[in-house]
Amino acid sequence: MKRRNIVAGNWKMNLTVAESRELAVAVLSEIGAGFSGCDVGVAPTFVALTETAKALDSSSLFLAAQNCHFENEGAYTGEISARMLLAAGCSYVIIGHSERRQLFGETDAIVNRKVAKALQDGLKVIFCVGETLDERESGITGDVVTRQVKGGLAGIDGIGDLVIAYEPVWAIGTGKTATSEQAQEVHALIRGTVAELYGAEAADGLRIQYGGSVKPSNAVELFAMPDIDGGLIGGASLNAADFAAIVKAAC
Repeated sequence: MKRRNIVAGNWKMNLTVAESRELAVAVLSEIGAGFSGCDVGVAPTFVALTETAKALDSSSLFLAAQNCHFENEGAYTGEISARMLLAAGCSYVIIGHSERRQLFGETDAIVNRKVAKALQDGLKVIFCVGETLDERESGITGDVVTRQVKGGLAGIDGIGDLVIAYEPVWAIGTGKTATSEQAQEVHALIRGTVAELYGAEAADGLRIQYGGSVKPSNAVELFAMPDIDGGLIGGASLNAADFAAIVKAAC
């Protein structure tokens, strides 16, 4: 099966509202109509979602959020719900990013509740998994990633609106990148794990992004791997020209 690549720019905690709108306009200008062969979107901060949505209006770029809570509403200071994200114009949400796991203590169980709620409420989910440097050097990458996949998808019946992003923690924001072969090995492992859970047909249709310091210089090689279906882009997505070059490599 030929899967449609997906590229998402995770802007993390960067850019004001005005700067986010400006970057969205610049990205549209850079990529033009050149992304018709794949799905492309951006994930600004919560405060910039509405204005970025306006900037993307009438374009084919999707709007994603960087996180969401597993309840509709309530006494959860600083949190935001899936239905709020939908109302702001989001069609995707990133869940389980390594920075959420490492810096904010999100466990597989918490990630699972968020994935389930987002899917239930109608958001598509980019579900992140990946190992730390210590885990890779200890030879337990497979165990860690398999645990995260199974834990994050526990009790979830269908994965038609799900994308998995493999992001080796040691390659995020460090300038290091897994070789295309290293990345492919883990992507194949993820697809095999999903096949155990949902069957071969569902696994074959699942899109798995790579999310570890993707740049214009390595995007073509990474995206040429048989189980890598695009990228979750961090730092390079903050530069419209660099992001457009990555999109071109995927499309």
